[in-house]
Amino acid sequence: MSPTDFAGRGPVLGVIGWSGSGKTTLLELVVARLAASGLRVNVVKHSHHDVMLEPPHKDSARMRAAGAAEVMIASPYRVAIMRELRGAAEPSLAEHLARLAPADLTLVEGYKWEALPKLEVYRPDVGKPPMFPGDPHIVAVASTMARPQGLAPQVAWLDLLDADAVLRWVRQFNGLPA
Repeated sequence: MSPTDFAGRGPVLGVIGWSGSGKTTLLELVVARLAASGLRVNVVKHSHHDVMLEPPHKDSARMRAAGAAEVMIASPYRVAIMRELRGAAEPSLAEHLARLAPADLTLVEGYKWEALPKLEVYRPDVGKPPMFPGDPHIVAVASTMARPQGLAPQVAWLDLLDADAVLRWVRQFNGLPA
């Protein structure tokens, strides 16, 4: 499987794993290193929880509570858009990606069910089974355990504790400069 270029906006790579496996720590390092090298990196983070970005008494929260469909908060430092779904279906990953600016790489944390190339972060000590045996879209696994026998040769096996090796794989797989 090759990188997915979403509508000319750049490659998209999913990063999946159970809670406590180290996904966010790994993503933080990868994003920081890629951004420091001058690359534009977007991140989509899926959450199963209600997302609260501002205190309920702030103007933007009051406008959402009043019934606004979307509220944009804009400053010289950042822009955020809050959209109230009000019972509508959660937008698809494709819809979220379409709202993002083009980037050298977009990393997607979560969305395990999506058909896109994925890097699984797997730690046996978390006590959950690996996902790579049942997901044909997993193209690499970053783990603290040795590569299991019988794993398809096209699935890259990376040492989760060797951040440089994981970063090299991310760059190579997505066609990014070294």
